[in-house]
Amino acid sequence: MKAAILVEQKKPLVIADIDLPSELQYGQVLVKIACSSVCGSQIGEIDGVKGPDKFLPHLLGHEGGGIVSGIGPGVTKVKKDDHVVLHWRKGSGIEAPLPKYKWGNKTVNAGWVTTFSEYAVVSENRITAIDKDVDLEIAALMGCAVTTGLGIISNDVGLKMSESIAVFGAGGVGLNVIQGAALVSAGPIIAIDIHDDKLKLAKKFGASHVINSTKADPDKEIRKITGPRGADAAVDITGIVSVINQAYEVTSDSGRTILVGVPRKGEKISIYSLPLHFGKRISGSHGGGANPTVDIPRYLDLYKKGKLKFDGMITDRYGLDDINDAIDGMRKGRSVKCIIKM
Repeated sequence: MKAAILVEQKKPLVIADIDLPSELQYGQVLVKIACSSVCGSQIGEIDGVKGPDKFLPHLLGHEGGGIVSGIGPGVTKVKKDDHVVLHWRKGSGIEAPLPKYKWGNKTVNAGWVTTFSEYAVVSENRITAIDKDVDLEIAALMGCAVTTGLGIISNDVGLKMSESIAVFGAGGVGLNVIQGAALVSAGPIIAIDIHDDKLKLAKKFGASHVINSTKADPDKEIRKITGPRGADAAVDITGIVSVINQAYEVTSDSGRTILVGVPRKGEKISIYSLPLHFGKRISGSHGGGANPTVDIPRYLDLYKKGKLKFDGMITDRYGLDDINDAIDGMRKGRSVKCIIKM
């Protein structure tokens, strides 16, 4: 099968034919990947944001839509021909041994879920069955961007009606934070980005105000909107240290600052901590605290009822051979969410 392999950090992925494991182990599921989305986390892995990679060469990708081709011993959650979301957060089911693929005489490593290949061996607890009438591109969005974004609102921020929120970064996760905030009747909902096309999309997904940080000072503009006390909540998607510091500063003295993006290893944020002793809070999000087994069916129900919208979120589509172009588009901000079609 064809796969995109991370062979060396800070280098393009290598497209090659590799061999599947000869048999499925306890708790493993073989999935024919229909499509995968590209998350900023994969770009971070490629670029070595968290430091040297000890598992090279290995497969990537953690949000996809596919069809079950086979199940290993012990698997009861899905059956052959089921349509599934592939996700990186643990759901119900078995956490299986990690698969290993063969590339000539080399071993290619993989995690509990990967999606940048025509087929993938994944753990039972990293897939969730969905109705067959759900577009598998929408399924791919459910693997991370949607569950993370909406989970941030429900689980990390605990945003309430009429509370204000500033969202730094209007990509796939940011747009879902924004529409999650709109769903709970929060406001004002302020989107901050450096790309006008993303800010235009943010308005479509529920932002009441948008700020291009290359053209205006977000701190001043946010306080014009919220008043001098600042926002009740701020969410940073970017992982850029200066932006994290700014998100913390624009959060009120009793507000919540949630960090989604991760700075490069060795970089440190700098904050004035006194307000933390009197009710202000800063914390990191781990996938919005999502439980895919529970949350994906709920969110798909909202989607079918027209409460959640994804039109326009997918801005580009590529074949697997062109995945490095897709990654380049994401890195340079040309794409919001791109889909890799297998």
